[in-house]
Amino acid sequence: MMTGSRPRIGILGAGQLALMLAQASKPLDVEVVCAGQPGDCAEQVAEVMPVDLDDATAVAAFAAQVDLVTIESENIHVDVLQGLNLYPNARAIGIAQDRLLEKRFFQECGIGTAPFAPVDSLEDLKKAIAVTGLPAILKTRRMGYDGKGQVRLRDLEDAAAAWEEVGGVPCILEGMVSFDAEVSLIAARGRTGKIVFYPLIENHHCEGILRTSIAPFVDENLQRQAERYLVVLLEKLEYVGVLAVEFFAVNGTLLANEMAPRVHNSGHWTIEGSETSQFENHLRAIAGMELGSTESRPTVMLNCIGTMPTEKETAAFPRLFRHDYGKEARPGRKVGHLTFPATERAAIEEWQRRLQADC
Repeated sequence: MMTGSRPRIGILGAGQLALMLAQASKPLDVEVVCAGQPGDCAEQVAEVMPVDLDDATAVAAFAAQVDLVTIESENIHVDVLQGLNLYPNARAIGIAQDRLLEKRFFQECGIGTAPFAPVDSLEDLKKAIAVTGLPAILKTRRMGYDGKGQVRLRDLEDAAAAWEEVGGVPCILEGMVSFDAEVSLIAARGRTGKIVFYPLIENHHCEGILRTSIAPFVDENLQRQAERYLVVLLEKLEYVGVLAVEFFAVNGTLLANEMAPRVHNSGHWTIEGSETSQFENHLRAIAGMELGSTESRPTVMLNCIGTMPTEKETAAFPRLFRHDYGKEARPGRKVGHLTFPATERAAIEEWQRRLQADC
């Protein structure tokens, strides 16, 4: 139940995803308030309240000041989220924040994955290698993103060093997949159960960080398969909001890699490339509004990692859309992104070289 005619939505987190959600709220006449820290980049466009997201009491106090709550990161401990008017729900977030639970849930839903095994000790790791084969990737079950918390194993002799590198925390070992492409599908499910899908997106990573997203990835069979899979996930989770799932395309079929219970980096192109962006549709879904059209145009997004090009540099490209998150430059940090119509091939190639987006 909304407190007034204008929904007041609280976002747990105040980074770039919250920034873009707040920007999308303006034409919807939705008020967005973020829980974060002073100086977080969402502060450019929305109120940011100082809240410790590890403190369940502080989060509950924040939630009491808004009509409903959503997240920009699945790494908030699920215990903190219990009892909130939260979209998506705490069960969905809890599964997505634990790689082992996530993989098991995919399999429960009839969705294939790479071979995997749980690892809680060095001895477990040696046994897991027999399940997954080599090469494989040892990943922490929680808190890993953009290549963090991951170690590649090529030989059995790598096991002890890999276990030490991850700090001996609960992990999952995943077999390496020889894939044709890495793709993602983004969908939004409203409170009525209606689901809308964006086109499949082809993604290119470097050192575990997304560099380039190209939409659409045209394969009607894989598009239908991905949509079927997301319907199962969304309905089993009684999900409301935007869900993104990353897949490996292998010999005409899809293997699920991971899911994100939130708006997703591979969908940033939808701001310029779709009739309704992923950010607007997430807000529409959680506020109980009609979902917007996902009709889309071929579009390419390039992430800016470490540093943001200057306005003078980007101004020379009239069909380039520039998104500066206002974050301090730092190696490996996502500080912004650039979006182009896919027809701008020369400009895209030029900026891929400048940003080393094809590394």
